Amino acid sequence: MSEGRKLRAGLIGLGAMGRNHARVLSNLDGVELVGVVDPAGDVTGTLRAPVVPELSDLLALGVDYAVVACPTALHEPIGMELAANGVCALIEKPLAQSVDAATRLVEAFEAAGLVAGVGHIERYNPALQSLRTRLEAGELGEVFQVVTRRQGPFPHRIADVGVVMDLATHDIDLTAWVTGQEYTSVSARTVSRSGRLHEDMVAVVGQLADGTMVNHLVNWLSPLKERSTVVTGDKGCFVADTLTADLTFYANAAIDTEWEALRAFRGVAEGDMVRYAIPKREPLLVEHERFRDAVEGKQSDIVTLRQGLRTVQVAAALLESASDGRTVAVGPAAADRDGRGLQPTPA
Repeated sequence: MSEGRKLRAGLIGLGAMGRNHARVLSNLDGVELVGVVDPAGDVTGTLRAPVVPELSDLLALGVDYAVVACPTALHEPIGMELAANGVCALIEKPLAQSVDAATRLVEAFEAAGLVAGVGHIERYNPALQSLRTRLEAGELGEVFQVVTRRQGPFPHRIADVGVVMDLATHDIDLTAWVTGQEYTSVSARTVSRSGRLHEDMVAVVGQLADGTMVNHLVNWLSPLKERSTVVTGDKGCFVADTLTADLTFYANAAIDTEWEALRAFRGVAEGDMVRYAIPKREPLLVEHERFRDAVEGKQSDIVTLRQGLRTVQVAAALLESASDGRTVAVGPAAADRDGRGLQPTPA
């Protein structure tokens, strides 16, 4: 890109998430939103950029990169066309609805030498970024367990995938990211209570490469909206609320006891509680800034397509486990350049 020229960005999809992308892109430094693809057009009439019905119309406008926020089932055909036309892409999570489709996207963008990323937005949540930094610094000591809860009302906008691919992929990605560890096995149970084709509730027990135990409870059948990540370790536990971007630390305390029978038991006791004051920038804006920088050729921390593929592979293993009623191994793999593994192997 020549010095001083704005990047030309396009957006594909004007659903609930797409409109948030449009808002951020319309005000992003160094970027001009030049067009949006949506068959329904601009129903609100608020967009400054033209809304066109087909991807070919957007490509004709000339774009450096595109944000793909259409339904998951369309990610592969849209992404493949972008790669074929030399356009970088930020693809909403999940990367694709199947491992095969996600693999084809990875290979297409890598073969074309294009910058491409996946919109796993939780990585840009201030609470989780602070948590990851603190875990890396050893503030928790050995990590024993990661527990996530993600529940809320049914999203009527989602029709092509179930709660595992839509919501649980957040928890899969953030867990591997904050701990720096790969999943090695998962066991899952799902139910469907909304009368739809796909599951709407899942309970997961998993294990990471270092032996850390993982639990995920995810559903869209609850009137209570909850986004909680609890990491327990040798020195206490961290609680991240990603709805409010708050991070709290509960420390273990050492206590003396005169009760002889309890002296041999080295349990934990309630210690100090600290709620950290952390800057709270909008995660979606940070995600867009990082991707813009990557497209400009700057060193930038984005979620690569291979990392997005790995998350789809673990999600597929959850669905396989729920279907077969058994634990599924997610095998070791050749790590990508960011240190995340690639191929799962059935147990």
